[in-house]
Amino acid sequence: MAQHLNAATLLELARAAQQRATSPCACTRTALDGWQSQPLSIDETLFEEIGTLMPEDDPEPTYSEYLPNQTTYWAANAPIAPRYFPYNRCGLWQCSSCGRLYLRYVEGGGYFVDRRIRAVNADLIEDVPLPA
Repeated sequence: MAQHLNAATLLELARAAQQRATSPCACTRTALDGWQSQPLSIDETLFEEIGTLMPEDDPEPTYSEYLPNQTTYWAANAPIAPRYFPYNRCGLWQCSSCGRLYLRYVEGGGYFVDRRIRAVNADLIEDVPLPA
């Protein structure tokens, strides 16, 4: 099982990764600033899972989303709020070539499974508590 990461640790890792990863890489051929269905062109062998945002003590985390100011799920500027869906179901993956970080999870529906991916932008990480 991957190590659970809280928002503070995610932010620290994201800032460090953004300072290191400044050159183009095979993992950046497709813009992944907002959630995307994982492109078939992405070489999965480049990625190593380094942690998870899935809560350790909650087998069924909330499906509530945190989308302030009329932001949408797919938007590149949507906040990354680890306690909210879909972030609370994500693994944190790192490109072994350049060090960039990506969040990945599997969206499941009645007749489909869709692997989704989003690049981590430290400026968008927000530690927002769940409502009581």
